[in-house]
Amino acid sequence: MSFYPVKNKPLTSRLVVLRDCDRLVIPAKHSGFTLIELLVVIAIIGVLVGILLPAVQQARESARRMQCGSNLRQLMLAMHSYESARRQFPAGYLSDTSRNDRNSETFDAAPGTGWGLQIAPYLEEAAIADNFAGVSDPSLGILHAANRSLVSQEFQFFLCPTSAGDREPFVVKDINGNPLAAGIELGRSHYVANAGHEEPWGMFPASSSWDAIANGPFYRNSATRQRSVTDGMSTTVFLGEHTSSLSEKAWAGIVPGGASHPTPRFVSRIGTAADYAATLVLVHSGPAAAETALYGYEVIHPPNSPASHVCQMYSDHPGGANVANGDGSVRFVSEFVNQDAWRYVSSIAGGEVITSGAW
Repeated sequence: MSFYPVKNKPLTSRLVVLRDCDRLVIPAKHSGFTLIELLVVIAIIGVLVGILLPAVQQARESARRMQCGSNLRQLMLAMHSYESARRQFPAGYLSDTSRNDRNSETFDAAPGTGWGLQIAPYLEEAAIADNFAGVSDPSLGILHAANRSLVSQEFQFFLCPTSAGDREPFVVKDINGNPLAAGIELGRSHYVANAGHEEPWGMFPASSSWDAIANGPFYRNSATRQRSVTDGMSTTVFLGEHTSSLSEKAWAGIVPGGASHPTPRFVSRIGTAADYAATLVLVHSGPAAAETALYGYEVIHPPNSPASHVCQMYSDHPGGANVANGDGSVRFVSEFVNQDAWRYVSSIAGGEVITSGAW
Protein backbone atom coordinates (compact mmCIF):
# COMPACT_ATOMS: atom_id res chain seq x y z
CA MET A 1 0.00 0.00 0.00
CA SER A 2 1.34 3.34 -0.94
CA PHE A 3 0.80 6.56 0.90
CA TYR A 4 0.59 9.84 -0.84
CA PRO A 5 1.21 13.10 0.95
CA VAL A 6 -1.91 15.23 1.55
CA LYS A 7 -1.64 18.90 1.21
CA ASN A 8 -2.92 20.40 4.43
CA LYS A 9 -2.08 22.91 7.07
CA PRO A 10 0.81 22.20 9.33
CA LEU A 11 0.05 20.35 12.53
CA THR A 12 0.79 23.34 14.61
CA SER A 13 -1.86 25.38 12.79
CA ARG A 14 -4.37 22.62 13.27
CA LEU A 15 -3.66 22.61 16.98
CA VAL A 16 -4.29 26.32 17.13
CA VAL A 17 -7.62 25.83 15.43
CA LEU A 18 -8.53 23.15 17.92
CA ARG A 19 -7.64 25.42 20.81
CA ASP A 20 -9.76 28.18 19.28
CA CYS A 21 -12.64 25.77 18.95
CA ASP A 22 -12.20 24.71 22.55
CA ARG A 23 -12.57 28.27 23.69
CA LEU A 24 -15.70 28.72 21.62
CA VAL A 25 -17.35 25.52 22.77
CA ILE A 26 -16.70 25.75 26.51
CA PRO A 27 -19.26 28.19 28.00
CA ALA A 28 -18.06 30.97 30.30
CA LYS A 29 -19.09 30.80 33.96
CA HIS A 30 -21.61 33.56 35.01
CA SER A 31 -22.25 34.62 38.62
CA GLY A 32 -25.88 35.34 39.88
CA PHE A 33 -28.21 35.49 42.91
CA THR A 34 -29.58 32.39 44.47
CA LEU A 35 -33.22 32.26 45.53
CA ILE A 36 -32.25 32.74 49.17
CA GLU A 37 -30.16 35.80 48.31
CA LEU A 38 -33.06 37.32 46.38
CA LEU A 39 -35.42 36.77 49.30
CA VAL A 40 -32.94 38.44 51.68
CA VAL A 41 -32.62 41.47 49.37
CA ILE A 42 -36.40 41.78 49.07
CA ALA A 43 -36.76 41.56 52.85
CA ILE A 44 -34.16 44.31 53.34
CA ILE A 45 -35.91 46.56 50.82
CA GLY A 46 -39.23 45.96 52.59
CA VAL A 47 -37.74 46.92 55.96
CA LEU A 48 -36.23 50.10 54.50
CA VAL A 49 -39.52 51.09 52.90
CA GLY A 50 -41.30 50.41 56.18
CA ILE A 51 -38.86 52.70 57.97
CA LEU A 52 -38.72 55.48 55.40
CA LEU A 53 -42.36 55.71 54.28
CA PRO A 54 -43.78 56.90 57.63
CA ALA A 55 -40.98 59.45 57.85
CA VAL A 56 -41.80 60.75 54.36
CA GLN A 57 -45.51 60.89 55.17
CA GLN A 58 -44.79 62.67 58.43
CA ALA A 59 -42.64 65.23 56.62
CA ARG A 60 -45.39 65.84 54.08
CA GLU A 61 -48.01 66.24 56.79
CA SER A 62 -45.72 68.64 58.65
CA ALA A 63 -45.46 70.77 55.51
CA ARG A 64 -49.23 70.68 55.00
CA ARG A 65 -49.83 71.64 58.62
CA MET A 66 -47.44 74.57 58.25
CA GLN A 67 -49.32 75.71 55.14
CA CYS A 68 -52.59 75.45 57.04
CA GLY A 69 -51.14 77.58 59.83
CA SER A 70 -49.95 80.09 57.25
CA ASN A 71 -53.50 80.35 55.88
CA LEU A 72 -54.86 81.08 59.35
CA ARG A 73 -52.13 83.66 59.95
CA GLN A 74 -53.04 85.37 56.68
CA LEU A 75 -56.71 85.45 57.67
CA MET A 76 -55.88 86.96 61.06
CA LEU A 77 -53.69 89.64 59.48
CA ALA A 78 -56.70 90.58 57.35
CA MET A 79 -58.85 90.58 60.50
CA HIS A 80 -56.52 93.10 62.14
CA SER A 81 -56.41 95.24 59.02
CA TYR A 82 -60.21 95.29 59.10
CA GLU A 83 -60.16 96.20 62.79
CA SER A 84 -57.64 98.99 62.22
CA ALA A 85 -59.82 100.48 59.50
CA ARG A 86 -63.19 100.11 61.27
CA ARG A 87 -62.27 99.95 64.95
CA GLN A 88 -63.95 96.58 65.35
CA PHE A 89 -63.53 93.04 64.06
CA PRO A 90 -65.92 91.79 61.38
CA ALA A 91 -69.18 90.23 62.46
CA GLY A 92 -69.49 86.47 62.38
CA TYR A 93 -72.08 87.23 59.74
CA LEU A 94 -74.45 90.12 59.02
CA SER A 95 -78.20 89.72 59.25
CA ASP A 96 -81.07 92.22 59.39
CA THR A 97 -83.15 90.34 61.93
CA SER A 98 -85.96 92.94 61.76
CA ARG A 99 -86.92 92.02 58.18
CA ASN A 100 -90.38 90.62 57.58
CA ASP A 101 -88.92 87.78 55.52
CA ARG A 102 -86.54 86.60 58.24
CA ASN A 103 -86.36 82.88 58.96
CA SER A 104 -88.98 82.07 61.58
CA GLU A 105 -86.83 79.53 63.44
CA THR A 106 -83.58 81.48 63.74
CA PHE A 107 -84.45 85.07 62.70
CA ASP A 108 -81.69 84.90 60.08
CA ALA A 109 -82.18 87.27 57.14
CA ALA A 110 -80.30 89.04 54.37
CA PRO A 111 -77.60 89.97 53.64
CA GLY A 112 -75.92 86.92 55.29
CA THR A 113 -72.43 88.27 54.58
CA GLY A 114 -69.87 86.19 56.49
CA TRP A 115 -66.61 87.17 58.14
CA GLY A 116 -64.62 85.73 55.22
CA LEU A 117 -66.30 87.96 52.67
CA GLN A 118 -66.02 91.00 54.95
CA ILE A 119 -62.22 90.71 55.18
CA ALA A 120 -61.78 90.02 51.46
CA PRO A 121 -60.48 93.53 50.68
CA TYR A 122 -57.63 92.94 53.15
CA LEU A 123 -56.69 89.58 51.62
CA GLU A 124 -55.45 91.17 48.41
CA GLU A 125 -58.80 90.15 46.99
CA ALA A 126 -60.37 93.60 46.70
CA ALA A 127 -62.12 92.50 43.51
CA ILE A 128 -64.29 90.18 45.59
CA ALA A 129 -65.68 93.04 47.67
CA ASP A 130 -65.88 95.35 44.67
CA ASN A 131 -67.96 92.83 42.75
CA PHE A 132 -70.21 91.88 45.67
CA ALA A 133 -73.65 93.41 45.30
CA GLY A 134 -75.10 94.14 48.69
CA VAL A 135 -72.23 95.07 51.02
CA SER A 136 -74.05 98.23 52.05
CA ASP A 137 -77.56 97.38 50.89
CA PRO A 138 -79.30 94.91 53.25
CA SER A 139 -81.93 94.16 50.64
CA LEU A 140 -79.25 92.32 48.68
CA GLY A 141 -76.72 89.79 49.86
CA ILE A 142 -75.64 86.19 49.44
CA LEU A 143 -78.88 85.28 47.66
CA HIS A 144 -78.69 88.06 45.08
CA ALA A 145 -78.42 86.73 41.53
CA ALA A 146 -75.51 89.06 40.77
CA ASN A 147 -73.42 87.33 43.47
CA ARG A 148 -73.95 83.70 42.45
CA SER A 149 -70.67 83.19 40.62
CA LEU A 150 -68.74 85.19 43.22
CA VAL A 151 -69.81 83.37 46.38
CA SER A 152 -69.27 79.95 44.80
CA GLN A 153 -65.59 80.57 44.04
CA GLU A 154 -62.75 78.53 45.55
CA PHE A 155 -59.85 80.28 47.30
CA GLN A 156 -56.78 78.40 48.50
CA PHE A 157 -56.32 80.50 51.65
CA PHE A 158 -59.69 79.20 52.89
CA LEU A 159 -58.68 75.56 52.29
CA CYS A 160 -56.46 73.34 54.43
CA PRO A 161 -54.15 71.14 52.29
CA THR A 162 -54.60 68.20 54.70
CA SER A 163 -58.39 68.13 54.47
CA ALA A 164 -59.58 64.97 52.75
CA GLY A 165 -63.01 66.41 52.02
CA ASP A 166 -64.51 68.02 48.96
CA ARG A 167 -63.23 71.37 47.73
CA GLU A 168 -65.91 72.06 45.15
CA PRO A 169 -68.88 74.37 45.86
CA PHE A 170 -71.91 72.80 47.51
CA VAL A 171 -75.62 73.38 47.07
CA VAL A 172 -77.14 74.90 50.21
CA LYS A 173 -79.93 72.77 51.68
CA ASP A 174 -82.45 73.36 54.44
CA ILE A 175 -82.35 71.58 57.78
CA ASN A 176 -84.21 68.61 56.30
CA GLY A 177 -81.74 68.16 53.44
CA ASN A 178 -83.84 69.68 50.68
CA PRO A 179 -82.09 72.12 48.31
CA LEU A 180 -83.31 75.66 48.86
CA ALA A 181 -85.58 77.07 46.17
CA ALA A 182 -82.91 79.64 45.35
CA GLY A 183 -80.54 76.82 44.31
CA ILE A 184 -77.52 78.76 45.53
CA GLU A 185 -74.01 77.26 45.71
CA LEU A 186 -71.33 78.39 48.16
CA GLY A 187 -67.58 77.98 47.98
CA ARG A 188 -66.12 75.84 50.76
CA SER A 189 -64.03 76.93 53.71
CA HIS A 190 -62.00 74.79 56.11
CA TYR A 191 -61.81 77.63 58.64
CA VAL A 192 -64.51 78.76 61.06
CA ALA A 193 -64.93 81.52 63.63
CA ASN A 194 -65.36 81.00 67.37
CA ALA A 195 -68.71 82.03 68.87
CA GLY A 196 -67.76 81.02 72.42
CA HIS A 197 -69.38 78.53 74.76
CA GLU A 198 -73.02 78.72 73.72
CA GLU A 199 -74.75 77.86 70.46
CA PRO A 200 -77.22 80.78 70.19
CA TRP A 201 -78.46 79.54 66.79
CA GLY A 202 -79.99 76.53 68.53
CA MET A 203 -81.87 78.38 71.29
CA PHE A 204 -85.67 78.51 71.28
CA PRO A 205 -87.46 80.78 71.20
CA ALA A 206 -85.09 82.56 68.83
CA SER A 207 -83.59 85.87 69.84
CA SER A 208 -82.99 88.86 67.55
CA SER A 209 -79.77 89.74 69.34
CA TRP A 210 -77.07 87.34 70.49
CA ASP A 211 -75.08 89.94 72.41
CA ALA A 212 -76.15 88.55 75.78
CA ILE A 213 -75.79 84.91 74.70
CA ALA A 214 -72.53 84.47 72.80
CA ASN A 215 -69.31 85.07 74.76
CA GLY A 216 -66.84 84.49 71.93
CA PRO A 217 -65.42 87.05 69.52
CA PHE A 218 -67.71 86.22 66.54
CA TYR A 219 -71.44 85.72 66.23
CA ARG A 220 -74.37 87.15 64.25
CA ASN A 221 -73.97 90.94 64.01
CA SER A 222 -71.08 90.90 66.50
CA ALA A 223 -68.95 94.04 66.84
CA THR A 224 -66.02 92.88 68.96
CA ARG A 225 -63.24 95.37 69.67
CA GLN A 226 -59.78 94.70 71.00
CA ARG A 227 -60.64 96.26 74.34
CA SER A 228 -63.57 93.83 74.62
CA VAL A 229 -61.15 90.88 74.81
CA THR A 230 -60.22 91.33 78.45
CA ASP A 231 -58.97 87.75 78.79
CA GLY A 232 -56.06 88.63 76.52
CA MET A 233 -55.66 88.49 72.77
CA SER A 234 -52.90 85.87 72.97
CA THR A 235 -55.06 83.46 74.97
CA THR A 236 -58.37 83.85 73.12
CA VAL A 237 -59.17 81.67 70.11
CA PHE A 238 -60.60 83.59 67.15
CA LEU A 239 -60.43 81.12 64.24
CA GLY A 240 -59.91 77.39 63.85
CA GLU A 241 -60.34 74.45 61.52
CA HIS A 242 -63.31 72.40 60.42
CA THR A 243 -62.63 69.93 57.63
CA SER A 244 -65.09 69.50 54.77
CA SER A 245 -64.69 65.75 55.11
CA LEU A 246 -67.04 66.09 58.08
CA SER A 247 -69.48 68.88 57.21
CA GLU A 248 -70.20 71.86 54.96
CA LYS A 249 -68.64 75.24 55.72
CA ALA A 250 -68.58 78.39 53.56
CA TRP A 251 -66.27 81.39 53.34
CA ALA A 252 -68.81 83.86 51.92
CA GLY A 253 -71.52 83.63 54.56
CA ILE A 254 -74.88 82.06 55.33
CA VAL A 255 -78.16 81.61 53.50
CA PRO A 256 -81.23 82.25 55.69
CA GLY A 257 -83.11 78.99 56.07
CA GLY A 258 -80.05 76.96 55.10
CA ALA A 259 -78.08 74.49 57.19
CA SER A 260 -74.70 72.81 57.53
CA HIS A 261 -74.98 69.10 56.80
CA PRO A 262 -72.59 66.36 57.96
CA THR A 263 -71.01 63.95 55.52
CA PRO A 264 -71.90 60.23 55.73
CA ARG A 265 -68.55 59.68 57.46
CA PHE A 266 -69.45 62.15 60.20
CA VAL A 267 -72.89 60.70 60.71
CA SER A 268 -71.58 57.15 60.98
CA ARG A 269 -68.88 58.10 63.47
CA ILE A 270 -70.75 60.41 65.77
CA GLY A 271 -74.42 60.30 64.91
CA THR A 272 -74.58 64.05 64.51
CA ALA A 273 -77.23 65.89 62.49
CA ALA A 274 -77.53 69.02 60.38
CA ASP A 275 -77.47 72.37 62.19
CA TYR A 276 -78.76 75.81 61.35
CA ALA A 277 -77.26 78.28 58.87
CA ALA A 278 -75.00 79.99 61.42
CA THR A 279 -72.88 76.85 61.56
CA LEU A 280 -71.82 77.41 57.96
CA VAL A 281 -69.38 79.99 59.37
CA LEU A 282 -69.45 79.64 63.18
CA VAL A 283 -68.69 76.99 65.81
CA HIS A 284 -68.85 76.84 69.59
CA SER A 285 -66.78 75.07 72.25
CA GLY A 286 -69.31 74.29 74.97
CA PRO A 287 -70.47 74.11 77.62
CA ALA A 288 -73.84 75.11 76.24
CA ALA A 289 -77.08 75.33 78.15
CA ALA A 290 -79.00 73.07 75.77
CA GLU A 291 -76.38 70.31 75.98
CA THR A 292 -76.15 70.60 79.75
CA ALA A 293 -79.92 70.19 80.02
CA LEU A 294 -79.84 67.24 77.63
CA TYR A 295 -76.95 65.29 79.17
CA GLY A 296 -77.15 66.46 82.77
CA TYR A 297 -73.56 67.68 82.83
CA GLU A 298 -71.43 70.25 81.03
CA VAL A 299 -70.04 69.09 77.70
CA ILE A 300 -66.90 70.69 76.28
CA HIS A 301 -65.71 70.02 72.74
CA PRO A 302 -61.94 70.36 72.25
CA PRO A 303 -60.64 70.04 68.68
CA ASN A 304 -61.21 66.60 67.13
CA SER A 305 -63.35 65.46 70.02
CA PRO A 306 -65.30 62.26 69.23
CA ALA A 307 -68.33 64.06 70.72
CA SER A 308 -68.09 66.90 68.19
CA HIS A 309 -70.93 67.93 65.94
CA VAL A 310 -71.00 70.06 62.81
CA CYS A 311 -70.71 73.09 65.09
CA GLN A 312 -67.26 72.34 66.60
CA MET A 313 -63.66 72.58 65.43
CA TYR A 314 -62.37 69.45 63.74
CA SER A 315 -59.44 68.80 61.41
CA ASP A 316 -57.88 65.97 59.43
CA HIS A 317 -54.49 66.63 61.02
CA PRO A 318 -53.45 63.74 63.26
CA GLY A 319 -53.69 64.64 66.92
CA GLY A 320 -55.40 68.03 66.85
CA ALA A 321 -56.08 71.21 64.91
CA ASN A 322 -54.59 74.61 64.13
CA VAL A 323 -56.17 77.65 65.76
CA ALA A 324 -55.48 81.37 65.48
CA ASN A 325 -55.50 83.59 68.55
CA GLY A 326 -56.62 87.19 68.70
CA ASP A 327 -53.07 88.51 68.54
CA GLY A 328 -52.54 86.76 65.20
CA SER A 329 -50.44 83.90 66.58
CA VAL A 330 -51.20 80.38 65.35
CA ARG A 331 -50.77 77.23 67.37
CA PHE A 332 -51.55 73.54 67.09
CA VAL A 333 -53.96 72.46 69.82
CA SER A 334 -53.87 68.81 70.85
CA GLU A 335 -57.10 66.85 70.86
CA PHE A 336 -56.12 65.91 74.42
CA VAL A 337 -55.94 69.52 75.57
CA ASN A 338 -57.24 70.12 79.08
CA GLN A 339 -60.95 70.70 78.62
CA ASP A 340 -61.14 73.49 81.18
CA ALA A 341 -58.26 75.23 79.42
CA TRP A 342 -60.11 74.95 76.10
CA ARG A 343 -63.18 76.41 77.74
CA TYR A 344 -61.18 79.34 79.07
CA VAL A 345 -59.56 80.25 75.74
CA SER A 346 -62.90 80.11 73.93
CA SER A 347 -64.42 83.13 75.70
CA ILE A 348 -63.28 86.75 75.47
CA ALA A 349 -64.09 88.03 78.95
CA GLY A 350 -64.51 85.12 81.33
CA GLY A 351 -61.91 86.39 83.76
CA GLU A 352 -59.97 83.10 83.79
CA VAL A 353 -56.22 83.19 84.15
CA ILE A 354 -54.37 80.81 81.85
CA THR A 355 -50.76 80.60 80.81
CA SER A 356 -49.59 79.73 77.31
CA GLY A 357 -48.13 76.45 78.54
CA ALA A 358 -51.46 75.28 79.96
CA TRP A 359 -53.02 74.53 76.59
